[in-house]
Amino acid sequence: MKSIMSVPILACAALLTHATVVPAADSEKGFTPIFNGKDLAGWNGDAQLWSVKEGVITGQTTEQHPAKGNTFLIWTNGTVADFEFRCSFKIAPNNDKGFANSGIQYRSKVLDEKNWVVGGYQADMEAGPTYTGILYDEQGVAGGRNIMAARGEKVVWDKDCQKQVAGSLGKSEELQAALKQGDWNDYTVIAQGNHFQHFINGKQTVDVIDDCEAKRLTSGVLALQLHAGQPMTVQFRNIRIKTLSGEAGPAAAEMEKLQGVWEVASGEVNGGPMPAEDTAGITLTIAGNKYTAVKADFNDHGSFSIDATRNPKQMDVRPETGSGAGKTILAIYEAGSAGLRVCYATQDTGRPTAFTTEVDSGRVVFTYKRKK
Repeated sequence: MKSIMSVPILACAALLTHATVVPAADSEKGFTPIFNGKDLAGWNGDAQLWSVKEGVITGQTTEQHPAKGNTFLIWTNGTVADFEFRCSFKIAPNNDKGFANSGIQYRSKVLDEKNWVVGGYQADMEAGPTYTGILYDEQGVAGGRNIMAARGEKVVWDKDCQKQVAGSLGKSEELQAALKQGDWNDYTVIAQGNHFQHFINGKQTVDVIDDCEAKRLTSGVLALQLHAGQPMTVQFRNIRIKTLSGEAGPAAAEMEKLQGVWEVASGEVNGGPMPAEDTAGITLTIAGNKYTAVKADFNDHGSFSIDATRNPKQMDVRPETGSGAGKTILAIYEAGSAGLRVCYATQDTGRPTAFTTEVDSGRVVFTYKRKK
């Protein structure tokens, strides 16, 4: 049985423990880098397939290490709603078929955590002549709509979830000519409300209005794709993102609920309450996606991400200090204006599904109240 006295420290360490917009190429105001150029801190994927080489994120499949299915490198430091995303990419086929395919997932859902499978809106890219710049519905998560906009299309998905081509941004072949085959290209994705735009090297490739309320996605994770198939390589650099002001969206609103200073009101482990002396004096400060937990004899910190689209809502905690440093602790949470409750797995028992604990369950529940 896990020592009750050891749980609060781990617990705190664990949370604890629609006009066209053209991106201005010379303006970086408001953008935040989300790749440090050194390692995959803040990202999670298959270490056999994803790495950092010469300062760029590299996804590579080989005959020895193929992708068994489409797999993804998932950004773990938050979710996205309304944003502008910019990066540079390079993609190359390492096979005699000329095949290489990848994409940028946004407002997407994690479908299989263990195998890094993601579905939702995708800004597509490939080594071939057709798909770079399109909007694709990966895994059918955005209503099974597959190619939501081909390259060069202005599209409205109407309230009956029918695709209406409303105009043209140019011929696909002309837009393809702007691509630098086998070299670095700039990709910009803008999502604001129900309006989505993709740009390659400054040229707009799709413009989509999604009025299909039954199927559209309003927030979710950001991820990079490595497609199953023949050996290939895709690389990304200069990855940065800006939240669009005035349209914070549900993901940002949910994060806002967590901001501030909290103190532990109670704790539960092994099916019963923790002794008050174990939880007394613990304060938790959350600023952005960073946390610091403090008591008289310790000071722990780390980062976390949330997925408020799940039921119950999910939290992934990444301690940077203590025995859990470098690990991801799976949790669920619920938050209000004055209260916060978190249940997380202190052992490798999978994500909790309810705010309960049993003897040797490896789960701990903490309830916090906002400090006045």
